[in-house]
Amino acid sequence: MELPPPLLISRKTSICNYLFLLLSLVVFLITYSSYLLPSSSSVTSLANLIWPNPKFAKKSKEKLPFAIGETKEVCNVFNGKWFWDEKRPLYEESECPYIQPQLTCQEHGRPDKDYQHWRWQPHGCSLPSFNATLMLETLRGKRMLFVGDSLNRGQYVSLVCLVHKIIPENAKSMKTVGSFDVFNIKDYNATIEFYWAPFLLESNSDNPGKHRIEERVVRKDSINTHGKYWKGADIIVFNTYLWWRSGFNFNILQGSFDDEVKDIVEVSTEEAYRMAMKSLLRWIKQNMDPKKTRVFFTSMSPSHERSIDWGGEPNKNCYNETKMIEDPNYWGSDSRKSIMQVISQEFGKSKMPISFLNITQLSSYRKDAHTTIYKKQWNKLTQEQLANPFSYADCFHWCLPGLQDTWNELLFTKLFYP
Repeated sequence: MELPPPLLISRKTSICNYLFLLLSLVVFLITYSSYLLPSSSSVTSLANLIWPNPKFAKKSKEKLPFAIGETKEVCNVFNGKWFWDEKRPLYEESECPYIQPQLTCQEHGRPDKDYQHWRWQPHGCSLPSFNATLMLETLRGKRMLFVGDSLNRGQYVSLVCLVHKIIPENAKSMKTVGSFDVFNIKDYNATIEFYWAPFLLESNSDNPGKHRIEERVVRKDSINTHGKYWKGADIIVFNTYLWWRSGFNFNILQGSFDDEVKDIVEVSTEEAYRMAMKSLLRWIKQNMDPKKTRVFFTSMSPSHERSIDWGGEPNKNCYNETKMIEDPNYWGSDSRKSIMQVISQEFGKSKMPISFLNITQLSSYRKDAHTTIYKKQWNKLTQEQLANPFSYADCFHWCLPGLQDTWNELLFTKLFYP
């Protein structure tokens, strides 16, 4: 589109002409502002996505289960800035015995603690303080369940750490049974649970202890394989993303894993992910009562595998990064855009009141908060790896306490103040 020629103003122009020209200039700026001003990319608009569920919002004015208030309409709690807070962390690593050794960064020699001291501050409002007593009273006689991969397990453990201090030692326990980790709160007759299902659908990676498989296969329309164990949850938090990041086509099993000759087709990652989201939405519609239960979906947890993405040196990553990314428009370079679009399109069609925890953009800034090399290594490191820490740094998972505590503050906000 061609822009109009520059506006020229003569010294002899009358007042009326001045006013006419000024009005023309205003119209011009409004019409062509998108060409003159730097605009957010489609990725940024997705990053600031507010969960699309207009059908439900218009149809129902009823208060959601467990809600005791509401967030201001003008406030998007996922859009904000990180601020230093001396009162952080919300708990100490040594005080919470439930953190897995792959997340205990201080125990494994991390020399700094700055990553523990950041607080998320939305623009235009504040997050309510996490209240462990309110959370436990709400869970009295109930079952809260996290379903997904190891990143969702990290959020689950974070929540356990946030509430366990006010529970007497003889009134709490943690046990692992099959795909379940179950935190039992005896005096409240309540459980907080995690269920391992990295794809939500049945896959060849469903063994919670042995799932490092290069050729990943997901079975079509198989959500009930795992879903039968989710029934009866009062609050359920889903996630699935990390294991879809193949960058290539995805293997979809049409029949059963027990078939002697397996019918496997290749589809794009987006098509496979869309299939999983549709299956999940059907399961939610058939098994969750919107008048009694709450469903959450946590968006993609970002990785920081390439320092050049934030202006760093080539061939480096999150290792030794102790400062966050300060560019408010930073997004990263992986495949999140297409996945975010699938989520927006599919969940936007749903009439079920599903709460979206959009942790992607706020976590994208936090290249400082990963476990990197400060974790239990399950495989013995080679001399070549030991000589180059960048080669084995974990830039996917997060130290606890740390970033994932903020995810639970957002979960707390959306549960009680949707």
